[in-house]
Amino acid sequence: MCSMRRCVIILCLFLISSAKLLAQTAVKGITDSTHILEKVTVTGYRTVNGVGHFTEVKEGVIYAGKKNEVIITDSLDANKAINNTRQILGRIPGLNIVETESSGFTANGIATRGLNPIQSIEMNTRQNGYTISADVHGYNEAYYLPPMEGINRIEMVRGASSLQFGSQFGGLVNYVTKDAPADKDFESQTSITRGSFGLFNTFQSVGGTKGRFSYYGFVQYRNMDGYRPSSQQWQLSGFGKLQYRFSDNIKLSIEYSALRNKIQMPGGLTDSLFTASPRISTRNRNWLKSPWNIISAHLQWNPSATTSINLTTTYLTGNRSLVWRNEDGGPEAKDEIDPATNSYVPREVGIERMHNTTTELRIAHTYQLNHNKSVLSAGLRYSYAWFKRLGGGEGTVNSDFDLSITGDWGYNLDFQTTNLAPFAENLFKLSDRFSITPGFRFEYLNSKASGYKTDGPDKIMANQSRNRYIPLFGLGIEWRTGKGNTNLYANISQAYRPIDYSQLEPFGVTSRIDPSMKDASGYNADFGYRGTIRNYFNFDIGLFYMAYNNRIGVVEKIDPVTNAVYTLRTNIANSVHKGVETYAEFNLLKYLKPSSKYGLSVFNSFAYIDAKYTSGEFVGKRVEAAAKVINRAGVITSAPTISATFQWSHTGDAFGDASNVYTSSDPVAGHIPSYDVFDVSCTFKVNQLWIKTGINNLTDRSYFTRRTDEYPGPGIIPAVGRSYYIGISIKM
Repeated sequence: MCSMRRCVIILCLFLISSAKLLAQTAVKGITDSTHILEKVTVTGYRTVNGVGHFTEVKEGVIYAGKKNEVIITDSLDANKAINNTRQILGRIPGLNIVETESSGFTANGIATRGLNPIQSIEMNTRQNGYTISADVHGYNEAYYLPPMEGINRIEMVRGASSLQFGSQFGGLVNYVTKDAPADKDFESQTSITRGSFGLFNTFQSVGGTKGRFSYYGFVQYRNMDGYRPSSQQWQLSGFGKLQYRFSDNIKLSIEYSALRNKIQMPGGLTDSLFTASPRISTRNRNWLKSPWNIISAHLQWNPSATTSINLTTTYLTGNRSLVWRNEDGGPEAKDEIDPATNSYVPREVGIERMHNTTTELRIAHTYQLNHNKSVLSAGLRYSYAWFKRLGGGEGTVNSDFDLSITGDWGYNLDFQTTNLAPFAENLFKLSDRFSITPGFRFEYLNSKASGYKTDGPDKIMANQSRNRYIPLFGLGIEWRTGKGNTNLYANISQAYRPIDYSQLEPFGVTSRIDPSMKDASGYNADFGYRGTIRNYFNFDIGLFYMAYNNRIGVVEKIDPVTNAVYTLRTNIANSVHKGVETYAEFNLLKYLKPSSKYGLSVFNSFAYIDAKYTSGEFVGKRVEAAAKVINRAGVITSAPTISATFQWSHTGDAFGDASNVYTSSDPVAGHIPSYDVFDVSCTFKVNQLWIKTGINNLTDRSYFTRRTDEYPGPGIIPAVGRSYYIGISIKM
């Protein structure tokens, strides 16, 4: 406790002294009579200190009337060497983050408005505008995320993105990589970071432009011993982009992204084990690897000053291979040598192979309507995904990464998804200040399942095919108030989530799948006031309401003929999510002197989320993983050669499942207590040399964000305790 207090006192003194120095310098500069204006680049979004909003239209996509945020990563003091989501994306109001990097995943999952954050399954996750998850309709889990050191900005659009990007309730998150410098033949950046728990991270990028040709690429290598025993991991990420400009109006680019990794998973904990020590490990023979490859080609053609055409084709191939002491027996089941056999029990092996090809065409046209410029944005998306799932194979009794099995697979399943989706939105500018944007998307979806799954001596065959024809409508309204860059916005858009692969999978002779089961459907609605005032104040205050209907789950039934009890996978409940999302950031020194090179900012990102079931067995219960309050606040001091950020993050309590029980023998059920985490990061810059350092979880708080009944558990997955990092980066 004394150590914690000393850390907090030292940090407060540092921030106070920095603020005092910057304030003295800024006040002194107010008397200056001559100002040299810095270069200004118009990029299509408005930000203050790296967090802001899109303009009405950018690159043929309409953002008017939609709740959106843009984060410029280079403006953040954050631990980007480990993609610290809490620091990088933490200023998104209401963002729920599941922190599992200590136990088997290198990418923390995210969600908004009380949705499921595990592996970002409710989000439309993209890189440079194209999908990077295996199958947005059948297996929408994000195993690959690009390293944040190679990212220029992060774009997020809430549920209204369903019209132009996809149907996800959570909306869009798009990671935009850095690009080649336009004025240099060659530029390189090298970064090395060391940190707690054996962290070693290195990042190398190169880029340049020569005539009509440009290139950019990076390689990242990261190795960690891990916060808990038996949680070591390494990963190698790479990205390359080649672009050729045929003329000022035609550009063609090709990109390739790759991920290679190997992760040891230390298992989940019971409540009593977590209370004793969150650093305990219950498994030492669990391993995972998830290699990922994405190839994308993009053609941009502007046939006129008012029309743009974008065509993107992407091929993704990935894999998830797992060998582990499975979830049988829950977290209480010890993975230890059996005295009778003098060996471990055989592990279970599972292999999943994903393939996905997607082509997306977008056309935008600007035209005059009543002396105002309106915009029509339309397009077509086609995708085909094939997913191979092999599992239940009896593995070896060894402890290394060994995927060999004895006998046959417990299940061998093939899934296929075909999706065709035309979409259109039109921004009608009815005056200089007022616009209305109706939109439409039509989803054709075909899902197929074939193969088998064994249950004891029985082999259950899967042979399903289902077609869906789903229209989605939306309407956005925006009114510019005329006071700075501020506006009122409102939006309502339909969304849906189709039955995914796991819900098409047979799972026992005593279990059945409802043949009339429906996809989940609903809508998102927003109303808010946002904007920037000069360069010192940025805000967004909004209300939201989300209806999530036909949630899929399992219920017990009795066969009317045999009186036998069986479980039925079917639509069990509706839920409603409503609340408030606010963000505000004020820069005191920029307010006193707009041209000052110094800054002293305070920010607050707050959300109140009331997410409850409105029908079914759990009516009135809170939706699982939905915290009522998520609040993050901080102080930022900045100068030409130094900046520092102190951030406090509070996440309210939640429950592991819909029953809302506090304790249970079921590893996924139980209470998830609230927690507070403090992070501090500093950046020092001298010419082209950067030194970055910081402390994450300053007070060494023990907490967890997830309970699971399967990998990487079962049981409680602890978050990482206090950790330190320091890195050096040089650009040439």
